[in-house]
Amino acid sequence: MNTLLHETLQGKKTKRPPFWFMRQAGRYLPEYRELRKKAGGFLEMCYNPEWAAEVTIQPIRRFNMDAAIVFSDILVVPHAMGQKVWFEQGEGPRLDVLTDKNSIEALTSNIEERLNTIGDTLRITRKNLPNETSLIGFCGAPWTVACYMVEGKTKRDYEEARNFAIREKDSFDLLIDKLVEASYRYLCLQIEAGADVVQIFDSWAGVVSEREYMLYVAEPTKKLVQKLKVKYPKIPIIGFPRGIGTKLAHYEAYTGVDATGIDTQTSFMWATKNMKRTIQGNLDPLVLAEDKNILLQEVKNILAWGKDKPFIFNLGHGIVKTTPIEHVELVCDLIRQH
Repeated sequence: MNTLLHETLQGKKTKRPPFWFMRQAGRYLPEYRELRKKAGGFLEMCYNPEWAAEVTIQPIRRFNMDAAIVFSDILVVPHAMGQKVWFEQGEGPRLDVLTDKNSIEALTSNIEERLNTIGDTLRITRKNLPNETSLIGFCGAPWTVACYMVEGKTKRDYEEARNFAIREKDSFDLLIDKLVEASYRYLCLQIEAGADVVQIFDSWAGVVSEREYMLYVAEPTKKLVQKLKVKYPKIPIIGFPRGIGTKLAHYEAYTGVDATGIDTQTSFMWATKNMKRTIQGNLDPLVLAEDKNILLQEVKNILAWGKDKPFIFNLGHGIVKTTPIEHVELVCDLIRQH
């Protein structure tokens, strides 16, 4: 495949930067909200191939972005491994917590059977996407998924997960190993079904210490990337280790990802000076949602900062539900005119 996104991920300068937005398929779109009413629960929507494919394609229809990212959630992996996962309305994910080695040893690796419907989603989506539009598959990084599995919900600092990793090191190491394997098999399933790019979301990479960064962020991601590169050497991999600051330069070199997403807190100028490979980012989602004048300037700044190296225009984190559609249209138009 030779899309604009692929060329950029190969390190080539293109006529303009490719663009897509994290969480671009979602609740800021009225067509998504309408479908969600019919679907009922969030996981039910993720596991229904027709619904999930429709949601994946909705932002492409509206904004003609350069890539679609499959509509799903990083917590389908622990769900497929046998952990109870559900979503509380207005509060987010909930999981039955893992408390000891026995609960971790009991986790299965039934990935292909439990997540086959997500493969169907990708096949339907690929069939209905324009040829020039990339299709991105994804998973959560082992550290981030482990945080949810140990804590049971979204937390600010994941102190209990970090304590568990110290107190029950052998058990936590086993969990990380199981997640590397499960994530690998899940990404393989998505690639076989039509994903031509994959992204690894490490949303909670920024809460760890220097020691934990190497043990639980860098090393497991490296193992996952290496396994994928052996089987699918031509499939580009984007890493998004949110919150790690100046460790980004080490992350891209050590893990072997083809591109690295930079978050809102990271200086784009620092990234262009210190990072060697393709970078992705990093418009503030709140600016996209709130202020058109600041938005115009920020988009122009990012386009100017990225002019001398391959980069993918994206957000520094996921799009927020209050984002006006006309703001997204404005950004898309500015990038196309660049």
